Order: sequence, then C-alpha cells, then structure tokens
Amino acid sequence: METLPIALGVFAVAFLFAPVGMGGGMLFVPLFHYSADWPIDGTLIATSLLLTTVVSFGSGLAHRKKGHHNDEAITSALVGAVPGAMVGVLVVVMLGASLDPVFKTLSVVMLVWALVKTRRKLGQPQTDGEATVNNEPKQPIEHWPMRAGTGVGGMLSSVLAVGAGVIYVPVLQQKAHLEPRTSIGSSLHIMMAVVPVAILTHLAFISPTELEAFVDALPFLLGLMVLTYIGANAGARFGMRYISALNIMKLFMVLVAVVLVRYLMDLGGTLLGSG
Repeated sequence: METLPIALGVFAVAFLFAPVGMGGGMLFVPLFHYSADWPIDGTLIATSLLLTTVVSFGSGLAHRKKGHHNDEAITSALVGAVPGAMVGVLVVVMLGASLDPVFKTLSVVMLVWALVKTRRKLGQPQTDGEATVNNEPKQPIEHWPMRAGTGVGGMLSSVLAVGAGVIYVPVLQQKAHLEPRTSIGSSLHIMMAVVPVAILTHLAFISPTELEAFVDALPFLLGLMVLTYIGANAGARFGMRYISALNIMKLFMVLVAVVLVRYLMDLGGTLLGSG
C-alpha cells in the first residue's frame, strides 16, 4: 500500500526540484520517513542520496545539452565540495543515535539561509529564456570563498542526504557570479560528482544492519531510480522551456519554504513531546 504513494511522490519531487538545481533530498527524506516510517539512519541517507544522484544526472545532462553550465566554476567548486562530503559522513558516524533531531535542526538552518540569500537575488536583474545562453561569469570567480561555500554544501549533502543545491546555487551566483540558469546547471554538475562520493563513503561506514536493509531495498529502489530519472529529465526540459529565470528562483523559494515549515512542525512536536 505504501509503494504507489512513494513512487508518485518520488516522481513529483524529481520533476519539481530538477528545474531549480536541487536534488530533491529535502523531500525524499521526509517522504520515506513519514510515508513508510523509515528511521533517519544510514539506510535512509544512502537511499535519499541514491535518488538525488539520479535527479542530478537526469537534470544536469539536460542543462549541459542547452549550455547552462560553467566548467571552470564546477571544477573549482569540487575542490571544496568533495572533501566536505567525506567530512559529512564522519559527522553522521559521530552523531549516531542523536542524528534525527540534529538532522532536522541543521535542515532548518540551511533552509533559512537559502531563503535569505535567494530573496536578495530577486531584486537584481535576471536573464531569461533559452534563446541567449550566457554561461560566463559577470565578474572573476572568487575561487576560495566559493570553495568554502561548496565545502559546507558537500558536508551538508552527506549529513542531510541532499544534493545541497540549496547551498550551491546561491554560492555560485554570489561567488562565481553566474546567471541563475547557469548556476542551476553548474550546481547539478557538482552534485553529479559529489553525491556518488557521499554514497560510497556512507556505505563504507554504516552498520551491517543498515547496509543489509539498503541491499534488501535495492530491487524497489531500482524501479524508483527509473521514475526519478524520467521525472528529473522531464522537469528540467519543462523548466528550461516554459519557466523564466525569475520564476525559477521564486519556485525555488516556495519549495524551500514548504520543507522548512514541515521540519519546524516536526521539531515543535518533538519539543512539546519532550516537555
């Protein structure tokens, strides 16, 4: 009975998050956590990251085909993001049983940060549409500040089981000085490299019980991966063709706000329960 809602939910998340440069992990985690009662542990983190990888490839390849990427920024950003992802796995291992409340608290902080940064960008001039592709920085790339930002994104990717596009997109806009659509495409390319590293590192450290649960779920997950790829590719194409750069940023904010409210409600319920 849980299979159909989860399958539909996975497709919808991939379709909605692909146009805004995010992997969907912020909704994949609550989807499994609340719909199927999966605990927030190594199994769920690896599952969310696996689906996030598929979203990043499905949407990232579509953005590359249209020229919405900047390889210099991507390569430089990975210098911070890949080590950050490895550090994030160690954080998860150290948290152990305390992961759930810490996970949700960090998620709230990350989402508020992304809302504030993206809101500031809405007041600035934006490029739009597919006709003119401008993937060159408007100013020289600030490499080390950008790497510091993507390093935080890589760490949060491993800790929160997300693609970290919510971090990468604003960082690429502010420190690499890229246009919104190029920031989104570049963010997805960063995920395509970082999230597989996070998955492999997690699988090397999770408990035998969690690893066995993940392996047992693989046949089901393979089917979800197909739906995820179709949803992400379709969502990216739809977004690039029909949604302006300004509206993409607004959609980004709406999705972030929805997830933020969900986690605040959950944390509020936990505090009331403990009180």
